[in-house]
Amino acid sequence: MKKSVILGALTIAGLSAGVAGAATLDDVKTRGTLICGVNTGLTGFAAPDANGVWAGFDVDMCRAVAVAVLGDATAVEFVPLTGQTRFTALASGQIDMLSRNTTWTFSRDVDLKFEFVGVNYYDGQGFIAPKALGVSSAKELDGATICIQTGTTTELNLADFFRVNNMSYEPVPIETNAEALQQYNAGACDAYTTDASGLAASRATFETPSDHVILPEIISKEPLGPLVRHGDSEWGDVVRWSLNAMIAAEEYGVTSANVAELAKGTDNPEINRLLGTEGNLGEMLGLDADWAERIIATVGNYSESFERNVGENTPIGLARGLNAQWTEGGLLYAPPFR
Repeated sequence: MKKSVILGALTIAGLSAGVAGAATLDDVKTRGTLICGVNTGLTGFAAPDANGVWAGFDVDMCRAVAVAVLGDATAVEFVPLTGQTRFTALASGQIDMLSRNTTWTFSRDVDLKFEFVGVNYYDGQGFIAPKALGVSSAKELDGATICIQTGTTTELNLADFFRVNNMSYEPVPIETNAEALQQYNAGACDAYTTDASGLAASRATFETPSDHVILPEIISKEPLGPLVRHGDSEWGDVVRWSLNAMIAAEEYGVTSANVAELAKGTDNPEINRLLGTEGNLGEMLGLDADWAERIIATVGNYSESFERNVGENTPIGLARGLNAQWTEGGLLYAPPFR
């Protein structure tokens, strides 16, 4: 097992080395399309509708980068990827960026040679089980069968949690969230574990959501965010500051409804620099002055994207929690635009 893991890491590292230094920003501009890796289907985060149009919180991140660079939020080719295939796709250059509920960890950053550009959702791993199972805590799952996606941090966290609590379990390995839900709803496993946001998104799709309970334990830290390859800092900056623009816009009260008016100039120098009416931040990124204005006008600020896709007024019903602005007791914090 250890040998295969090491070989897998070396393979991905080798692929990364092969495309390191590639001018992704120039490639995207020349191609006229951003190629973005996303989930194979997770309601609220990344899923196609009946017409094949992708939508969701992570999809918005792809569209934000596309409109910043290309001026067109629809100029995105979405590549659905599993937990097993996502890193090879990024390392090999098959995709330009990955926006797929992926946890920032030491080994992924350092050993696999990826660059996480920020956190767009602070999460943690949880468990869902049928109410009929009669459990109210994950510590009551001793001997249970657990559906778990392979190639994920959740697989490792699950083993740690059961070991620490001196419990046993039988894993039911699956590759995609859709497969996990099929197995779970068919009774092939007693519980399913993944990021708590994913559990809420999945439960919202059930025929009778109230028949299932998300257990109270959060057993890990899962800082989720977009990532790019090492060795292409210019492209990493574009993706990073596209995310920061959405976060900062919420903090400063810039929305899709008022951005056009604010872009004419305000008394707040930070807003002016964000929207390109002062300074030359766009030029520093290799973009025009209106890049951030386009993101906010088209995709919205962080709050608009969150509430539209996964917020409390959606079937998923997620509260902001740790994902609130730092001024509201959360962890969201964009570095200064100066």
